[in-house]
Amino acid sequence: MTDTYYVTTPIYYPNDVPHIGHAYTTLAGDVLARWHKLQGKEVFFLTGTDEHGKKIEEAAKKAKLSPKTFTDHLVPKFKEAWKKLNIHPDRFIRTTDTDHEQVVQVILSEVHKKGDIYEGHYEGYYCTACEAYYTEKDLVDGCCPIHKTKIEKLKEESYFFKLSKYQKLLLAHYKKNPDFISPDHRRQEIINRVKEGLQDLSISRTSFSWGIPLPFDKDHITYVWFDALVNYLSGIGYLENTQRFKKFWPANVHLIGKDILWFHAVIWPAILLSADIPLPKKIFAHGWWTFNNEKISKSRGKVINVDDLINIAGADSARYFLIRETPFGEDGDFSEDALIERHNNELANKLGNLVSRVSTLAEIYGLEKTTSTLSKKLKIKEIEKHMESLALDKALTEIFSFIDASNEYIQAKKPWETKDKKVLYELVNAIKDIAILLSPFVPETAEKIAKTFHATISWESLQKPISPVKIKKASILFNKVKKDG
Repeated sequence: MTDTYYVTTPIYYPNDVPHIGHAYTTLAGDVLARWHKLQGKEVFFLTGTDEHGKKIEEAAKKAKLSPKTFTDHLVPKFKEAWKKLNIHPDRFIRTTDTDHEQVVQVILSEVHKKGDIYEGHYEGYYCTACEAYYTEKDLVDGCCPIHKTKIEKLKEESYFFKLSKYQKLLLAHYKKNPDFISPDHRRQEIINRVKEGLQDLSISRTSFSWGIPLPFDKDHITYVWFDALVNYLSGIGYLENTQRFKKFWPANVHLIGKDILWFHAVIWPAILLSADIPLPKKIFAHGWWTFNNEKISKSRGKVINVDDLINIAGADSARYFLIRETPFGEDGDFSEDALIERHNNELANKLGNLVSRVSTLAEIYGLEKTTSTLSKKLKIKEIEKHMESLALDKALTEIFSFIDASNEYIQAKKPWETKDKKVLYELVNAIKDIAILLSPFVPETAEKIAKTFHATISWESLQKPISPVKIKKASILFNKVKKDG
């Protein structure tokens, strides 16, 4: 078990308020960071905002603001959203941060020195909304395959990165490291595309000015994706803190949405190979969320932002629902009814009632130390395995299986009739373990449970018998939420 863990999310365009898509990736990063901290590792969790490029420049122009002022207004909304969801990154990076801009220029210089950048002309299709280049066969009826909007044809002077040079090296890396791209079906998609051949990548623009100038030609602005990907290096001090960089790089996992897998699984490793920097250990692409079985769309009112999410049943319920509802890596559907159902049935009924009943009976009858048979039903190794393979939903399902077992145990033993202090001691130990294992997912709730039962949330305390202590009845963990109508 390594003693460090570095997890990243993509950096988000701050051209609107954060919504469920941003929340999902960032929450998964927070859960993984908390889990590995719980296991005693030194963790670095990075998220942030991607602030350069034509899309931002155009949005700022529309708002009659400079691009920097425009992003300065929006970035706090992301920071606030993460605070509300109890998400705590170790660094929130902005691509307008001075240290980031310096690292981008250093990496560009290294790749240029290697002979992997040359000057030419770019002629082809470019979607500003994606900040991505497309070939004619990628288009759907002359439109962007993602945004379904008409796509502009560009012709401008550009510098190119020799992506084609790295085709064989990339394929060799995928073969040697089958876990590099996850889930499996995504890896196969990438391998198939890379086998078709790689085009050299245009990495500079001259038709707008909001971006990082190339160090070897100040008339050119760095392509926004080359700039953005480098944040994974600058975020942990590639230049100014070599000790931290050496400690945490290569990243354990880059968490991303499936739409940006190509940039992370092909372009990013090729840049790193060119700059002689080790590759990250894993790129994990999760699915997309729909809203009531329809594609999320701001224009059609089919969007759910972070405040909406939290207002339904609180931050922990939102966190729990997003991780539990769908297998991590697959697409998921959000509905308010589904969130309320899980909140009422699983959090309030199963977990909340267990804590309430046991704390009430423990206050009345007290506890007597005994060896616990109940704790043996907790499959910690299974949970660890699921967390290791990023099957976050399965880890939660396993924890809730133990909550079910604990509820069955109290029903079978009826301590309210038998006044059996040993049974209550077993149940208190079980709840203590549940709180520890749930702490990365529902941190606020886990803390409340730990406080009630005088427990410590730490890996060392897991399955370690507690001393019988005086327990007071817990306050209600989760109030039931009524469905509208």
